[in-house]
Amino acid sequence: MTENAGRPVAVYTDVEDTDPAPGIALLEEHGFDVRVLGTRDAAAIIAGARDAEVLLPGYAPITREIIEALPKLKLVALMSMGFDYVDVEAAEERGVWVTNVPGAATEEVATHALAILLAVVRQLRFYTASANPVDWNERAPQAPPRLSETTLGIVGLGKIGRELARVAGPLFGRVLGFDPLLPDTPEVRSALDRIGVTRTSLEEVRRSADVLSLHLPLTPDTERMIDAEFIGEMPGGAVLVNVSRGALVDDAALVAALDSGRLSGAALDVLGEEPPAPGHPLLGRDDVVLTPHIAYFSARTEIEYVRIQAQNAVTLVERGRPDSPVNRPPA
Repeated sequence: MTENAGRPVAVYTDVEDTDPAPGIALLEEHGFDVRVLGTRDAAAIIAGARDAEVLLPGYAPITREIIEALPKLKLVALMSMGFDYVDVEAAEERGVWVTNVPGAATEEVATHALAILLAVVRQLRFYTASANPVDWNERAPQAPPRLSETTLGIVGLGKIGRELARVAGPLFGRVLGFDPLLPDTPEVRSALDRIGVTRTSLEEVRRSADVLSLHLPLTPDTERMIDAEFIGEMPGGAVLVNVSRGALVDDAALVAALDSGRLSGAALDVLGEEPPAPGHPLLGRDDVVLTPHIAYFSARTEIEYVRIQAQNAVTLVERGRPDSPVNRPPA
C-alpha cells in the first residue's frame, strides 16, 4: 500500500449516528493516520480525502466521481451489510476493494423483523392508542388472524432470512421461502428442513404468504420489485415486512394497497426516502409500524460494525486482501 509520510491515510466521511472511536483506535494502533470529515457532501469528501488510501463511509454515497478523484484509494470499507450506495463497478475498474460487515447484525435484524411484524399483525398501534378510559372497548375494523393458522413467506434466504425463519417459524402454521441464489444441495435442503422452511418459487410465496418478509440486497433486478402487480398477486389482507432496503418497495403502490385494504398492514424499518419528508404517506398510519432504519442496532453491533469496518483496512495492509470483500478488483 502507498504510504503518506510513512503512514497510510484512512478517512471517515460521515459518522453522525455512530461513535468511530473504537475504529480510530484500531487503525491508529496499526499505523494509520486517521481523519474524520463528518460530511456526506461529495465535494467535501474529495477535498478532504485526496491522499486517502482507505475511505470509511457511514451513509455517504460513494460515487464514481469520488472514486476517480482519489488517486491513492485502495479500499472503501463500509459499515453496513448493504453496498448499494457505492459504485462497485467504478471501484473495481480502479482496483479498489469494497467491503461490508456480513453477519454482524443477523440476530438483531431478524428479531427486529419479528417484533415489528407481530406489532402489525396484532394491531398494536391501534390498540395502544385505544387503551384509555374513553376508547377502551373499541375494536379495529378487522380482527387479527391466529398466527398458527397463517403462512410466513420469506424472500431471501441468506443469514437473516434463515434466522427469521428459525425464530418466527414456531409461531406460524408454515414457512415458505424463496432465494434464487441459494444453491440447491443436500446440505442446504437439510439446513432449511431443520428450521422448518419449505423452499419454493417466488410465485408460490407471493400467492400464499399472509405475512411476506423481504431479505434481499438492492440491485437493478430487485429495485421496486414489490410493485402494484406484485402486491396484486398477494393474498387479500396480507402484511408486508421490509427490513432490507426501502427501494425494494414501490411506496406509492404500497400506500394504494393499504388504502384499498388489499394489504392489512406493513412493518417497515426502511423507506425509499430516508429520512422521510413531512407528510410522507406512510407516516402516522395505524396499519403501518415504521422504525427509523434501526433493525441492526444493539449494544453489541454498535461496537462490532465500527470494529469490522476498521479491521478490513488493517487486514488489507497486513495481508493484501480485506476480510469481507464484495468485489474482486484486478491485482
